[in-house]
Amino acid sequence: MKVIVIGSGLAGLTAAAYMCREGHDVSIYEQFSEIGGVTATIHKNGYSWDIGPLLLEGLAPHERLGKILTELGISEKINIIHEDRGQVFPDFAIWRPKEYEGKYWRRDYFKQLFPSESEGLDRYYRYYDQIMTLMAINNQLEWAKGLNAIWLKLKILPKFIKAKKYMDKSAADIMDSFFDEPKLKAIFMGILADFVVKPSEFPGLGVPVSNIETAFDKRIPIKIKGGKLPVYHYVQNGCEQLVNAFAGYIREHGGEIHVNSLIEEILIENYKAIGVKLKNENAIPADIVIASGGAHKTFFSLIGKEKLPLDFVRNVENLVHMESVLMVHIGIDFDPTPYQRAALCYYYGTYGIEEAVERCRSGDYHEGKEGFLIYIPSFHSPEMAPPGHHAVTVYTIAPYKLSKGDWNSRKEELADKLLIEAEKVIPGLREGAKTEVIMTPLDFKSRIFVEKHSFGGLAPIMNQQSPPHQTPIENLWYIGAQSESGGGVAGVVAGTRKGVLRLLKEY
Repeated sequence: MKVIVIGSGLAGLTAAAYMCREGHDVSIYEQFSEIGGVTATIHKNGYSWDIGPLLLEGLAPHERLGKILTELGISEKINIIHEDRGQVFPDFAIWRPKEYEGKYWRRDYFKQLFPSESEGLDRYYRYYDQIMTLMAINNQLEWAKGLNAIWLKLKILPKFIKAKKYMDKSAADIMDSFFDEPKLKAIFMGILADFVVKPSEFPGLGVPVSNIETAFDKRIPIKIKGGKLPVYHYVQNGCEQLVNAFAGYIREHGGEIHVNSLIEEILIENYKAIGVKLKNENAIPADIVIASGGAHKTFFSLIGKEKLPLDFVRNVENLVHMESVLMVHIGIDFDPTPYQRAALCYYYGTYGIEEAVERCRSGDYHEGKEGFLIYIPSFHSPEMAPPGHHAVTVYTIAPYKLSKGDWNSRKEELADKLLIEAEKVIPGLREGAKTEVIMTPLDFKSRIFVEKHSFGGLAPIMNQQSPPHQTPIENLWYIGAQSESGGGVAGVVAGTRKGVLRLLKEY
């Protein structure tokens, strides 16, 4: 079949790789000058920074992305570094202890901080263990066949029944059922600020999934009853290694990748996709069109509401997106190790996650005062900075549209204010900066095919129905962070693989 893939982010690259593997004629069209979307690494004056994913789940050989890399035969092209991260709140810090204190050291530390919550912490960690077992079995089930699949389904059923009572509860409900102390709740819900989603609307089952203990201590044994825990890795020398491995596979298998190629229309005839039209060029016929990018941009701009079912249009119109980020990359001439002991740490300036998310959605930008993260990729990949120097990324959530001013006019001012906040952790960042790259929401938008930039795609809120891979238009399939796969590198790649295998089975 002649297959056209719109977009060269990891979703588009995954789709193209699997279609090429089956011997189809595949062409990717990318509107930007570089491939990879936000899973890219940028370079300037000898420094390198990732602009999207940082510490990734899913890359280990027993996990989804790791298995896909092995399945495609490209795992040896990716060097991964097993690591963990820190969390710092206004009143306390959570860092991996120097000597290993067991897999529940965080629970014991929280008991010291909040003695009245000891019973609730014990109950929460029993709940956590249930969810981890479910995840471990389900991870195997995704790849199982025949009798093994039946056995795993029987194994997962009693575990699922135990966890079922939490399915309709929000993260706020879950935390209220375990704890009374607002600060303790914020520890487990702080990561929701990264998604720009309120605890009152985030699925409660997602709380332990977003707070896997191995993210905070890489020494925790991964083998558990039911399988293995998720673990976290960096990609050595940047996430572009992942992009290049997929792109190399596509080209080796006869696929083509075209950059600076903006598609302005998906051609529809009798509710069937028959090809695409490039900007200022003729139509290109295709048997299958696989589109990634923003849902609004794909379905409303490239197709048109009038060609889609009314209920589908209404669902896309009502989708809730995440907000964006302000990201400042600098190259510094000194060692930041005395101030931050690991490559990545989240710094929280507030315990009021619900209110902070609401303010961000309304366009009220906090200028870094309510939190940010600092990532130093040259800690684990020295090649990402000149000798004796370090590459540093500081970023924080930010509204796509500011309530006061705009990103073009306030870019330098707001970047400076963010670095001022970061200097409370690592003094001298601005003075020691030898180079700088500022990325506002508008800079991110220019790299990907979206109506507005949302860092991570659709907001993971309860009852939100993301557009399915198989669209109402025959021969048109939809992939990426705003599709049913959801966001995150492993989620996007695994979801795309699942969608493409369904496509291949159907045809």
